[in-house]
Amino acid sequence: MARRQKKYHYIYKTTCNVNGKYYIGMHSTDNLEDEYIGSGKRLWYSINYHGRDNHTKEILEYHSTRDELKKREKEIVNEQLINEDLCLNLKVGGNGGGRIWNEEHMKAFSKSGNDAFKSKMKDPEYRENHFKKLSEANKKSYENGRRERTYFYDWNGKKHSEESKKKISESKKGKGMGENNSVYGRKWMNKDGVTKMVKKEEIEEHTNVGWIFGKMKK
Repeated sequence: MARRQKKYHYIYKTTCNVNGKYYIGMHSTDNLEDEYIGSGKRLWYSINYHGRDNHTKEILEYHSTRDELKKREKEIVNEQLINEDLCLNLKVGGNGGGRIWNEEHMKAFSKSGNDAFKSKMKDPEYRENHFKKLSEANKKSYENGRRERTYFYDWNGKKHSEESKKKISESKKGKGMGENNSVYGRKWMNKDGVTKMVKKEEIEEHTNVGWIFGKMKK
């Protein structure tokens, strides 16, 4: 028995609002509100890293049949496109993507990516660089109009209530002390204008090549 054709067939583009990288693909569905955002491997790395809310999907064009859709995707997602710096596609179009991602697949993939990310974020140097890059990317997105500031809360002149202070204090008790501290055993060192946090077991190695303790003054 022939497979039933879906009602809608379209070419879409999903863009990361943080860095402008994009993925172009095709999708057939009976529900235009199915929240499908794409199934590319590199696209999902981007979604896991920057968050789904930082990705925008747009429908570029509709087609009457799945065959027409495949043909059109092959024309758009060509060798030239996948060689562009911002393109997240890994291969030329026309083959219907690769793996079919359902909700279960996406949750499993998301969990594995989040676990790996959480592990990396335990490293103070990685965490500092991550937030620095994210801040710079967000700033550029606001400046070039790709993102709009949806809210801003002004804390000037405002203070936490005594009750809030007490709750914050209670929540922090026993945390960030001794070996529970994420920077336990690490030291700030600098050399030739570069400052970084060095693990305890790497201090001697750095000292031998001219690194000294402390942060470089700006």
